[in-house]
Amino acid sequence: METGAARGVSMTRPARIAVVGAGAIGGVTAAYLARAGHDPDVVCKHQETVDLARSRGLHVFGVRGEDHVRVAAVRSIADLAEPKDLVLLATKATDCVNAAQELLPFLHAQSMVVSLQNGICEHAIAEVVGRERIVGCVVGWGATMHGPAELEVTSEGEFVIGNIDHEPDERLPFLRDILNAAAPTRVSQNIVGELYSKLIVNSCINSLGAITGLRLGRLLAIRRVRALFIALMREMMAVADAMDIRVEPAGGGKLNYYDYLSSRGLLAGWKRHLTIRAIGFKYRRVKSSSLQSLERGRKTEVEYLNGYVCARAKDHGTPAPLNNSVCRMIREIEEGTRPISVKNLDDPIFADFR
Repeated sequence: METGAARGVSMTRPARIAVVGAGAIGGVTAAYLARAGHDPDVVCKHQETVDLARSRGLHVFGVRGEDHVRVAAVRSIADLAEPKDLVLLATKATDCVNAAQELLPFLHAQSMVVSLQNGICEHAIAEVVGRERIVGCVVGWGATMHGPAELEVTSEGEFVIGNIDHEPDERLPFLRDILNAAAPTRVSQNIVGELYSKLIVNSCINSLGAITGLRLGRLLAIRRVRALFIALMREMMAVADAMDIRVEPAGGGKLNYYDYLSSRGLLAGWKRHLTIRAIGFKYRRVKSSSLQSLERGRKTEVEYLNGYVCARAKDHGTPAPLNNSVCRMIREIEEGTRPISVKNLDDPIFADFR
């Protein structure tokens, strides 16, 4: 077992690790850490998952091969046995603050808390556990949960980690070495820009998928949707400018938002639509996680996606009318006052995109 340092404190024993949440990302991460010998404690809220994780093991399959990996599993955070050096928080974004509060008795002064959620949750979690404990993280690979302890890795990719205050951080090499067991891990000096980059694409895909009920292929085949996608991106980039965030390229460095949105003329507009259409074709079977939540009668993570942009826009006096309208529409769907339907594209708030 590797040893390392956290904030300059030498660790002469194996790191004590907890993974909170045994869904797709949390479960796969926990399984690969356990297979590498790190022995994480996994918090699974469903007893069936706990029982399977302890007996047969987490069944991980997909693009990285197949394995059953037994892990130490408990039902709740309160069942953890001791303070942790590292907590990987892999709950839904809507549950992250409550989970952070429950974690407080299991954190010590040098504990690291890493958010593996969609959206930007780091600042909300930091308000509970302290900014000195938070490490920012982007999950750049994909996984799907098909049932309790049934976890498919659907795409390769990396973890990107960094200090949310852009400060030198001696913990990061230590954390990188641990996370490398689950996926190649890169340290960024601009983790907020990395997080915001993923937020833009996630917000567009999740919100428009939730509103229409369409999978990504059918969704992005509609020209009006692609125009909405681009307009949402423009608003989000304007908010990033107001926040003084330098947004990193998306898609493994292939999509530079600044170049993508700044070019002018008919040819540039055609290329923008073609890029989005290509994304839709490549991931045509993908159903947005927000749509999946709505279909299960649950709240979406919109407050940490488009809602995060809206809140920061308000803080900085920057208009974001389209993101505000999208958030309002999704809240109406959550409340049961609006159906999920492609007919939502005919709403007057989208009149400019017909």
